[in-house]
Amino acid sequence: MSVFEKLRRFDAYSKTMDDFRIRTYGGAAITIISIIIMGLLFWVELVDFVTPNLSEELFVDTTRSPNININLDVIIPTISCDFLALDAMDSSGEQHLEIDHNIYKRRLDLEGNPIEEPQKEDITIQTKEVTEGTNSTEILCGSCYGASMDPKRCCNTCDEVREAYREMRWALDNLENITQCKDEKYNERLKTAFSQGCQIYGSLTVNRVSGSFHIAPGKSFSINHMHVHDVQPFSSTVFNTTHTIKHLSFGAKLDGDAHNPLKDTYSVAHEGATMFQYHIKIVPTSYVNIRGEIINTNQFSVTKHQKVISVLSGESGMPGAFFQYELSPLMVKFTEKERSFGHFITNLCAIIGGIYTVASLIDAMVYRSVQLIQKKIELGKLN
Repeated sequence: MSVFEKLRRFDAYSKTMDDFRIRTYGGAAITIISIIIMGLLFWVELVDFVTPNLSEELFVDTTRSPNININLDVIIPTISCDFLALDAMDSSGEQHLEIDHNIYKRRLDLEGNPIEEPQKEDITIQTKEVTEGTNSTEILCGSCYGASMDPKRCCNTCDEVREAYREMRWALDNLENITQCKDEKYNERLKTAFSQGCQIYGSLTVNRVSGSFHIAPGKSFSINHMHVHDVQPFSSTVFNTTHTIKHLSFGAKLDGDAHNPLKDTYSVAHEGATMFQYHIKIVPTSYVNIRGEIINTNQFSVTKHQKVISVLSGESGMPGAFFQYELSPLMVKFTEKERSFGHFITNLCAIIGGIYTVASLIDAMVYRSVQLIQKKIELGKLN
């Protein structure tokens, strides 16, 4: 016996001659169904193979980053940008009043459509310059209109006049009579106070400690170490603080509910002077993608609360959206890893072999059942 003849003895898949094979319609249907199921399971397994495996680790945060970046995009549909302020402060005592060096304000109509291009405001002390017949520049000293104990004090801007009146606890009724305020067109701004909306968006960098930031109506200032908003000539009850949070994240922006759980959150104020509070717990997160790139960001959970500020009930606070955040001492690390090709092939073999075996058993059962029924019909024993 030749070597090739001996080799044939090891064939575990002996073939039956075509003359002895019986092909049935039931077997064809089972074969087609098996092929479809194999194809679907193959596609599911292929998608799972090309999707990186994500491992998760939890450990104490030892990073030394001194700052944290806050990204926000908030729409207040019924209050003009002229009467909204964004302020931030942290537990270290540092306050950032009127943050606008990297925050943009865009005026909107009541339908939410932009009225003008977004404006990036700068807080600078404006001085008046006079050059009459000379090339020299003279800094004028504006009047404080009696609202200063120091006769040498200068009020060159409308904000300085307001500050002087606040210190004297005087009411500033008509700003149109104040020379420094005539250029601000204050009466025109009063007319559009509630006929426009405002979109506040951008990012701000704060110390990496617990803190808070808020969007509230009125001009913000600090007096006797207290943070106050001046809403004159209006009352706080006329401000409707209904708002939509389009985006809020801490650190690098990533897709996912845990990185932006407040996305498209719509909060309705059913009464005036409503205060919305968002208590945020931030968990530092490190994400290592399959290319080895490290992205440092933050996940957070949030608890929402709202209340109506009433003087009669003794409620403290002011209308607006207030965000208080705390940092967790733990860090979560996500790492993307490639899936094993051997595991992929093993699953494919299991799918093909399992379906083929099960389909063979079903086909044999169906064929024997049909044969038995036909035999009983021939013998007349089938009732």
